[in-house]
Amino acid sequence: TPTPRPTPTPQPEATAAEAVKPLTEMVEIPAGPFTMGRDDGPADEGPAHEVDLPAYYIEIFEVTNAQFAAFVEDTGYVTDAEKTGSSGWRAYTQGKESHPVVKVSWNDAAAYCEWAGRRLPTEAEWEKAARGPEGFLYPWGNEWDPARANVKEAGYRGTTPVGSFADGASPYGVFDMAGNVWEWTADWYQPYPGNTTPDEFYGEKFKVLRGGGWFDEADQVLATNRSSTSPEAANDDIGFRCAGDK
Repeated sequence: TPTPRPTPTPQPEATAAEAVKPLTEMVEIPAGPFTMGRDDGPADEGPAHEVDLPAYYIEIFEVTNAQFAAFVEDTGYVTDAEKTGSSGWRAYTQGKESHPVVKVSWNDAAAYCEWAGRRLPTEAEWEKAARGPEGFLYPWGNEWDPARANVKEAGYRGTTPVGSFADGASPYGVFDMAGNVWEWTADWYQPYPGNTTPDEFYGEKFKVLRGGGWFDEADQVLATNRSSTSPEAANDDIGFRCAGDK
């Protein structure tokens, strides 16, 4: 009598991205309120206000050159920088497969996340993941420590492999949320509720960047710090990570 074989368990179909290249691991950020912004910083960081978020996922690392290359190879995607004839992301990849991809616009980042079956994090999701349940000013705590991040003081003068600073991870286990590269978020640059300070850059013109980059100093890599630029902009210190719904 033949030995019965176990019935195989049906597996979910892999997304195009998973079939081509392993995606970055995601961590779950639990549901609940957190305090966003601060009152004793630049005008656009205040007022501090409570935001209640459902549970969500966020990638523990910034998207790498190798991962972005897999996306381009699979789709034939052409970045905004390449369309304008300026140096594109490929110029920064030699021997840097595990470094964060740079020279990618907001449009490019959104396209990658969609291909991966994910999305860009909202500004609030990004900040909550960076600050942790205690609302730290930096991912590791409230005291500045340049040894915990790739920032100007550290002297690397460029990107470093994602996850290089284990001591700089946020309480939720998310890496490089201070320094290395600025990160695109899903949101337009808008004033926080209750903020009446005028700013010519507010509105549906610029997308929010978070986290600071390798050329930035302590005040620019605060978890509350906000920057913004055009969705078509692509610089050598701007990258991204994806998020997902629970």
